[in-house]
Amino acid sequence: MAKHSQWTRTRRELLRDSCCGMGYLALQAMAGSQALRAASSQNPLAPKPPHVANPKAKSVIFLFMAGGPSHIETFDPKPLLNELHGQPRPAEFGEAKYQFVKPDAKLLGTKRTFKRYGKAGIPVSDLLPHTASCIDDIAVLRSCHGDMVVHSAAQYELMTGRIVPGFPSMGSWVVYGLGAEAESLPAYVVMPDPDGALEAGQPMYMNGFLPAVYQPTTFRPGDRPVLNLDLPAGIGREERRKTVDLIQALNRASPDPLDDEFEARIRTYDLAFKMQTEAPEVFDLSSEGAGTLEMYGVGKEPTHDYGRRCLLARRLVERGVRFVTVVSGGGPGRLQWDAHNDIEENHLRMAAQTDQPVAGLLKDLKQRGMLDETLVLWGGEFGRSPEAETRQDGSAGRDHHNLGFTMWMAGGGIRGGQVVGATDAIGLRAVEQPYHFRDIHTTILHQLGLDQYKLTYPHLGRDERLTLVHGHVIEEIV
Repeated sequence: MAKHSQWTRTRRELLRDSCCGMGYLALQAMAGSQALRAASSQNPLAPKPPHVANPKAKSVIFLFMAGGPSHIETFDPKPLLNELHGQPRPAEFGEAKYQFVKPDAKLLGTKRTFKRYGKAGIPVSDLLPHTASCIDDIAVLRSCHGDMVVHSAAQYELMTGRIVPGFPSMGSWVVYGLGAEAESLPAYVVMPDPDGALEAGQPMYMNGFLPAVYQPTTFRPGDRPVLNLDLPAGIGREERRKTVDLIQALNRASPDPLDDEFEARIRTYDLAFKMQTEAPEVFDLSSEGAGTLEMYGVGKEPTHDYGRRCLLARRLVERGVRFVTVVSGGGPGRLQWDAHNDIEENHLRMAAQTDQPVAGLLKDLKQRGMLDETLVLWGGEFGRSPEAETRQDGSAGRDHHNLGFTMWMAGGGIRGGQVVGATDAIGLRAVEQPYHFRDIHTTILHQLGLDQYKLTYPHLGRDERLTLVHGHVIEEIV
C-alpha cells in the first residue's frame, strides 16, 4: 500500500489523523464563514435584471380595497338580480358557502345605476364616476375568485398566495426578484388606512421566509408618514454621518453572517440617514401644483387622506420605489368595504373617499408618461354575496363572497378599455374565463419581466414561489 494511503494502525496514529481531520473541518468552517460574510456585505437590494428583457412595467401600485367591495355595486351589473329581488336563489345557480348569510336568505337587488363609458361602452356604477372616466385605460376582470370566505385567510391569499401567515407577500417577492432602484427610499412601502389594522394584520404584507431585507416599510397614517425626517437642531449632515458610521462599526464588530434580521437592521440605519439627507422633499406635497392636488382631492373631505396617499404613491414610484400598497379601509368592519349591515351607506361612504383619488392617480401617471411602466391593481380580498344579510333593524347588507368578483388592472403594459370574464346572471359564480389570485400574481410578475418558475427561494426543502405551483398569465389583457 502506498505511504499516502496507509491505514491507521495505532492509537497514536489515530490521534494524529483525527487532529488533522478536525483542523481541516475548522478550516472549512472558517472559509464558509468568510464566504457568507462576503455575501452579506453585498447589497441584496441592488437592481437585478429581469428574467425577460424589456419588461412592460417597472413598479406596482396596489390600491387595496380592504373588506371586499361589491362587484354587483361597482363593475358587474345584474339586471336579473334586481328582477329576483326578495326571492330565494334559484336552484340552477348552485350552492354557495357563506359566513353569515342564512340558508333561507333572499336575493338582494342593487339601488345603483350603471352607465356605459369609454370607447367600448363598459358599464360602471354611479358609485365610481371618476374611475369611469379612466375606463379606456382599465382592464376590468369580472371573473376573479379565491379559496377562502373569511377576511384573514382571504387577505393572506390575496397578498401571499397562501391562506396562512408566514409566506412572502407580492411586494417582497417583487423586490427579491428585481431589487430596488431607489437608494434613499424603501423598495417596498405599505400605507395603511388611519382607521386601524386589518384582520390579517402586518403578516400579510411581510417577507415571510425571505431575508428580512425584503420586508416592507410601513408608513404612519396621517400627514406625517415618516417621523424625524429632519436632522435635529444643531446637528449637521457630517456629524450625523459620523454617528451612523460609529453605530455601523459597532454592529459589524462581531457579525453573525446567518442573522439576516440583524443585517437588515444594520441597513436600516443607512437608509434612515439617506432619507434624512436626501428624501424629505418626497413627503412635502406643497411642491405640487394646485391642479394636481385638486385632481387627487387633497385638501378637502372625504378624499383628503386617500388622495394624499395616492399622490405620495406616485411620488414614490417616480423616484424608484418598486412596490407600494395603498390601503382603503381599516379597523372595525364598517370602516372597511365590509358591508354586512347596510350596503348603501357603506359603499357610498367608501367610494366617496377613494373614487376621485384613484382616478387622479391614473390621470396623473398618464399625463407624466409614467402609466406605461407603472402597473396599477385595484381590488379586495373578495366580493359581496347576491343574497341579503338582513339585520334585526331591517337594514340589508351583503356577506363575504369568494366565488366570483371583480378586480381591475391598468398601466404597465395592460391593454385597457375591455372587460374580461363574467359571473353568472346573479353574480354568484365566475363562469367565463375564471381567474384565481394565482393568475393575478402571475400576470403581475409577467409584466415586470419575472418568470414564476425562476422566482423561487428554498424553504424547508422546497423551492417556494409566489404562485404556489402554477398560475396563468391573463393573456387577454397583456
